[in-house]
Amino acid sequence: MTDPGSDPVSRLRHAVRRTAELVRDRPATGLGHDDADDRQGTIATDGAIGFDPLRLLAELDRQGARVVVIGQVAGILHGSTELTGDLDLLWDGAPEGAARMAAAFAAVGARLTDDDGAEVRCEASAFLLPKLDFSSPAASGDCCTPALPWGELDVAGFAARALSTAGEDGTVIHYLTRADLTAMRRAVGRPKDLRRAAELERLA
Repeated sequence: MTDPGSDPVSRLRHAVRRTAELVRDRPATGLGHDDADDRQGTIATDGAIGFDPLRLLAELDRQGARVVVIGQVAGILHGSTELTGDLDLLWDGAPEGAARMAAAFAAVGARLTDDDGAEVRCEASAFLLPKLDFSSPAASGDCCTPALPWGELDVAGFAARALSTAGEDGTVIHYLTRADLTAMRRAVGRPKDLRRAAELERLA
């Protein structure tokens, strides 16, 4: 195994390579990120096949859409060794940014569905919904806004104080702080979330 490096983007690139090796000979099952169980997560689904979140993240940055990475991709950016097959995103939901969001998702060939599973067109109005599911050839996941019911979590505050890092190509990636990601993990409370929260606390 090659050294993943100490910077966040190198860690993510290393995880993408590890995922590709893990699923190289795995047959498709028809299970997507919404079918993931509460222990293994999406690494056990078809979402892991061809998974490369950097493509969408680069396009979002190119379009000027400020989006914050949450979920296990954020964990990997912090040094988590657990692999994943989905990309979860948080953005502020402001109407003036919706067209940029739509342009980025359209550029990677994303298919969008609402929280009830109904397909919606990849246009600015879709991104005014509190939550979208998306699937594209390289990444699938959720795209959420603070308008989604988050309980006591201050996700707008999470987004405002997110960290930023840049890759060699200049792509800027925003992602939750370790403390905020841990708080989100513990609030969700599934076995995989609690396991990953404990790992983040060890990394701290």
